[in-house]
Amino acid sequence: MRVPVPERILPAEELGRVHFVGIGGAGLSAIARLMLARGITVSGSDGNPSATLDKLREAGATVYVGHAAEQVHDADTLVVSTAVREDNPEIVEAQRLGLRLLPRSAGLAAVMAGRRVLAVAGTHGKTTTTSLLTVALQAAGADPTYAVGGDLTATGTNAGQGASDLFVAEADESDGAFLVYRPHVAVITNVEADHLDQWGTEEAYREAFAQFIGRVDRADDGGLIVACVDDEGAADLRSVATSLGRRFVGVGESDLADVRAVDVVLEGTTSSFTVLDRDGLDVRELGRITLQIPGRHYVADALAALTVGLRLGYPFELLKAGLESFTGTRRRMERKGEAAGVRVYDSYAHHPAEIAGDLVAARSVAGEGRLIVAFQPHLVSRTRIFGEQMGAELGAADEVVVLDVYLAREEADPEVTGRLVLDAVPHERKHFAPGLADAAEVLARIARPGDLVVTLGAGSITEVGPKVLALLEQGV
Repeated sequence: MRVPVPERILPAEELGRVHFVGIGGAGLSAIARLMLARGITVSGSDGNPSATLDKLREAGATVYVGHAAEQVHDADTLVVSTAVREDNPEIVEAQRLGLRLLPRSAGLAAVMAGRRVLAVAGTHGKTTTTSLLTVALQAAGADPTYAVGGDLTATGTNAGQGASDLFVAEADESDGAFLVYRPHVAVITNVEADHLDQWGTEEAYREAFAQFIGRVDRADDGGLIVACVDDEGAADLRSVATSLGRRFVGVGESDLADVRAVDVVLEGTTSSFTVLDRDGLDVRELGRITLQIPGRHYVADALAALTVGLRLGYPFELLKAGLESFTGTRRRMERKGEAAGVRVYDSYAHHPAEIAGDLVAARSVAGEGRLIVAFQPHLVSRTRIFGEQMGAELGAADEVVVLDVYLAREEADPEVTGRLVLDAVPHERKHFAPGLADAAEVLARIARPGDLVVTLGAGSITEVGPKVLALLEQGV
């Protein structure tokens, strides 16, 4: 459901009692946690029980499984997930009662009020970069508030209330949410066509990022834009930033970068690189960083997070310590376990570029073993547009299992199924397994000791890894 953003967004403390419709989602649960930490009365509902709901109850929220009109009777404000339908009984009742309705973006803006916002945007890598920036600043003593699109492995949560005026937030472009915020610093990881169901065309999608830059504080006010210039779409924003009077710092491995990663080494589950910082013609070598996460794309994410911290005045050694302590974010190349000599990882990759990046990293982790990948396409519209590219990128794996399309926000289309992706895989070591149980059985059957199994997708495929491990332990 599309809830309009009000002309004036009240600070969270002025919203009264807040009810979240879809409180179990990554975005709404983070906002709810921050409101609870500030003493605001919070309730919420979700369609299914989950560990997230349990944690919110422990934090003091009143949480319901299922939606019912009477559950909003004590609320003053509703924050509504985009996944919620207009005929949801809580929405219908709230409209009848004249309660305040806010989209997720406005709910997040409400908890940002009065703080210096460090917003991380981009087609890919937002969650990891937001997480890396959070832990780097924490290690440097900044103590920021943070809201991330996934749980930090170290804390087990996706949000935390800090004591400083800094607020680190993942800024989502999928529904235009990032155009609601007023960042002091913006990070742009990359800009590649996605979410065309929302934006219509690639040109409109790219223009949204130009608009986002215009919402960042001007250079005279200390505002800053950090973008990965290895990515053409992000690099193109330098001229936009300059024309709008915004300060732009490019990061990456290319000569165009102001803060540059050189001598990048990917080895097993680690990634290491040396940092060069250019100020005019002067180039300083700051030191070497070794991450506990595999993949070249994570080097770019870490470099962006480091640069924000450096430009805010925090010392390299402390920021480095935070980055090197980072153990990952759930569903971002997350290790699920090992059974019968088979290692199983899970990742959120759902776009061709994300698939490609994760498979490069996975190949490093696999070592001498085979790389077996199970992929669940996410969204009919995305699969229709990118299905063939997805299949082409999956060809980097030794064995490929493709599930059917995970339906979210859209109706099924009999002409757009997982087979569209499967048919584009450029080798014959591929299997179609429409459901979660089917995929787990195929993976357990074809995997052998030394192999690496990776489940990819933004939907329910995260449930497959544990099923595979259980089958392997049973010797199936």
